[in-house]
Amino acid sequence: MLLVTAYGRTHIPPGRLAALLRVSKSAAGRIIDHIAPLLALKQRRRFRKDTVLIVDGTPVPTRDHGIAEQSKNCRYFTTHQVVIDAEARLIVAIGRPVPWNRHDSKAWEESGAKAAVGTTTTIADAGCLGTGLVIPHRHPPGGELPEGKREHNRSHKQIRARVKHAFARMKTWKILRDCPLKGDSVDHAVFGIARLHHLLQAGQPSEQHRDAPHPQLDVHLRTTLSVESTIARAHQHAAEARIGRLPDIRGLQATART
Repeated sequence: MLLVTAYGRTHIPPGRLAALLRVSKSAAGRIIDHIAPLLALKQRRRFRKDTVLIVDGTPVPTRDHGIAEQSKNCRYFTTHQVVIDAEARLIVAIGRPVPWNRHDSKAWEESGAKAAVGTTTTIADAGCLGTGLVIPHRHPPGGELPEGKREHNRSHKQIRARVKHAFARMKTWKILRDCPLKGDSVDHAVFGIARLHHLLQAGQPSEQHRDAPHPQLDVHLRTTLSVESTIARAHQHAAEARIGRLPDIRGLQATART
């Protein structure tokens, strides 16, 4: 578990993590391949009648050219439709990866996110016109929106920003900034990071319960501290490896003076 979370957080090659945790490189690869699918988020199947969801797509750079498309900067991207609960701000469903240049209105259905949500009220951006999602009011040609619709668009924008915040928290895991995996492993990485995102969100108590003892919270905090400690040691190990390959700057300066 520690090896997998450190790999997802830092994107340090498994060989270096294996040396840090004193296991073989092949064992580290087998551990990642075995544990990563077990970490995958279980998508919610049923929703309350008053539940409001938010959906948006986020690009993930990957090296699997079979499911990705090349962008203007010559990198290959897939896009994932991520659905969160507007109230709890937790991820409830994630669509299958589709090429990044697929429009959100098509990716919403092709990725399976629409089937996972069903008829639950879902908020989206203005690009999802004609999909049955709740989108902002569009400006009439050559006219202005009335004040009531402008106010609705402002509140719509503020609520929809919550899914962007979820993206920002997920992208702190560096495996989603340059995913070297292929095939189903890309799905496993995204779903695993979504579940770890839930654990970190659950580890933040509310104001009235901040000082109350909570055994599960203690477990989450201990796990988080252990992971962060391993990450710090991994960064130090990588820095020392880089420094070891650099020439002696002081020796070069002394040689130049003579």
